[in-house]
Amino acid sequence: MKKYPNSSVYRPLQPAIHAERDNASYQERLPSLPLAPYICCYWQLASQPSLLHPFVYRVVADGCIDIFFHTQQPQDIYVMGFSTTYTEFPLDVPFNYIGVRFMPAAFPLLFGVNAAALTNRFEHLRDVVPALALALAQQTAGLDNLQALQPVLNHYFEKILAGLSADADSRLLEAMDLILRTGGNIRLETELHSGVSPRHLRRLFDFYIGESPKTFSKVVRFQQLLHAIPTADSLRADKMFYDAGYYDQAHFIKEFKAMYGLSPTVALR
Repeated sequence: MKKYPNSSVYRPLQPAIHAERDNASYQERLPSLPLAPYICCYWQLASQPSLLHPFVYRVVADGCIDIFFHTQQPQDIYVMGFSTTYTEFPLDVPFNYIGVRFMPAAFPLLFGVNAAALTNRFEHLRDVVPALALALAQQTAGLDNLQALQPVLNHYFEKILAGLSADADSRLLEAMDLILRTGGNIRLETELHSGVSPRHLRRLFDFYIGESPKTFSKVVRFQQLLHAIPTADSLRADKMFYDAGYYDQAHFIKEFKAMYGLSPTVALR
């Protein structure tokens, strides 16, 4: 994909899972180099034998589309679209989930799906891309760990990529690249020169991202702040939220809580 960002430009974060505290594990593995512009990572979330009660997994806003499945039910694959807020998944134990996190815009490009139809929701993949759901169920059957699945997923998605005949609109990619490289801290009205009208750019973002350039920028800005690894004290002392582009502390706290599900004081302590 021309001028398409990869994980060196944008690597979204999710809340850390601590094995001793949570009695669960989470790991990520990078895709092969040809897939880096399209897939952020493969991930696995699994319970430990010591976990005896239902587990609530919080997913924060990250600008991506994921597909995921329980390894004991590979035929039930789900796709989760762009989220403007956090999402909580109550999971019965034991659980062992495998997922693929696509880079922004990559899933619609690879599979022709309108991202706006998936925004703030998750669906059975068979109802969205039936051929993909069937192929993944067949490819992953009997495999229950990420180390074994990584080469299988690489091989499958590289074949998909080899058959890709179209590219996303270069003006969309340029706008995305600018938003990502500025960490979402950009004045869209004056700094985002895409060469198309705001209305047409909004249509492009709706189809490939699932939301407007403004909302996408907010999520990128939120993720940029998570990468800074601040503490609640440093946020207050250093006013990092100003540097990240927030107008004031109240605005920052409201937006952070909507995307994370916790206040910065609780989430970052």
